[in-house]
Amino acid sequence: MIQLRTILLVEDNPKDVELTLEALSEHNLANQVISVKDGVEAMEYLRFEGKFRTRIKENPAVILLDIKMPRMNGIELLQAIRSDEKLKTLPVVMLTSSREEPDLKKCYHLGVNAYVVKPVNFRDFFEAVKQIGAFWALLNELPPEKES
Repeated sequence: MIQLRTILLVEDNPKDVELTLEALSEHNLANQVISVKDGVEAMEYLRFEGKFRTRIKENPAVILLDIKMPRMNGIELLQAIRSDEKLKTLPVVMLTSSREEPDLKKCYHLGVNAYVVKPVNFRDFFEAVKQIGAFWALLNELPPEKES
């Protein structure tokens, strides 16, 4: 039986978290979704630190990442992930409301896998998240994890 990897959602807006979780469940994705509020908490998850130190030792299938967050924003987190030898191949999808060209350029320069602007329309947002989840959590083939 195939082990489904988690989806890591890094989002500080509780309404966007709720909508994202609802959209993923509406698509019947069985992947567990772990939601964290900022980049600091995401790095703790990815490095098995703090409250995440006892979690299963595997990387998520995909990281859905907002840009504008407190403590460590999405661009800073993307940079930290791409600088870490154990994390740099993780698929990262920016799921953000930012249409600012500098954000878009910076994210692609740092190696983001996709940049999706959150649609304002509720149904369009749902559909976008369902498609992202289906592709990255089910269809995309991850590289093998290196032994530590």
